Amino acid sequence: MGPAIGLFLIIALIFIALAIVLSFVPLGLWISALAAGVKVGIFNLIGMRLRRVPPHKIVNPMIKAVKAGLDVVVDQLEAHYLAGGNVDRVINALIAAQRAEIPLTFERAAAIDLAGRNVLEAVQMSVNPKVIETPIVAAVAQDGIEVKAKARVTVRANIDRLVGGAGEETIIARVGEGIVTTVGSAESHKAVLENPDLISRTVLNKGLDSGTAFEILSIDIADVDVGRNIGAQLQTEQAEADKRIAQARAEERRAMAVAKEQEMKAMVQEMRAKVVEAEAEVPKALAEALRQGKLGVMDYYNMKNVMADTQMRDSISKMGQKGENVDKQNEE
Repeated sequence: MGPAIGLFLIIALIFIALAIVLSFVPLGLWISALAAGVKVGIFNLIGMRLRRVPPHKIVNPMIKAVKAGLDVVVDQLEAHYLAGGNVDRVINALIAAQRAEIPLTFERAAAIDLAGRNVLEAVQMSVNPKVIETPIVAAVAQDGIEVKAKARVTVRANIDRLVGGAGEETIIARVGEGIVTTVGSAESHKAVLENPDLISRTVLNKGLDSGTAFEILSIDIADVDVGRNIGAQLQTEQAEADKRIAQARAEERRAMAVAKEQEMKAMVQEMRAKVVEAEAEVPKALAEALRQGKLGVMDYYNMKNVMADTQMRDSISKMGQKGENVDKQNEE
């Protein structure tokens, strides 16, 4: 009974150890690689486990690469994975490039992938060009009329310039700048509407794809339309501004005139006060002259008679003026 239990425990321990080894060593993956003709040792798979590299992310792309006839080794794939790259996408891009007869090495594909670009999409774009549609670009011709244009840019990825080359935003910005320049140099907006290909030819000849990750194949004007009359609007705004300036200056002159009028009224009042003050001195002077004997009583009465006669004449003249005014009103 004792030896049987001991044998059973030994067999159980063997199975447990085998299960632990099989869970740590991807034996099934090793068999698949061996069947596909991929030379990867069991100790390499164990080393991947120790380096915290999932073996299936290396072995499966390696199997595809060997079946496609690519010249890559396991160490390259593992190094690219440890650098943070997408191994499966790089291998798919290399296979697509090989089928399309596009020269692309593993080092170049890995560099493009590590640069943050989708290398598989770039290879696909090299085979099948992509159409980039720009937003509506507004430009003003020399006659002051606004022209709105939309362009479709057909581009093909340039594998050699993917690392360090500008993206789609730069292409859109350059095409928009070219549209603005072309429309702005046109003497009339009618010339642009009659020949929209003038924009595409001019923009295409500027070499807008330099320094970018793309090669521009064609630029087609998808839509062109007339916008606002910018020239007339600017002239209207300028006239309105001139009118406001003239009104402000006129208001300034009116305010100065009102101030001058008030100043003159104040001066008149001041002069009247001086006259009243001077008239108040007359009785004093007369009294002083009478005391000193410089003026006689008869002289004084003669002066009073002259003054009374003058007042009477003034009253008669004012009554005559009032009568004339009444006659004129009655005639009217």
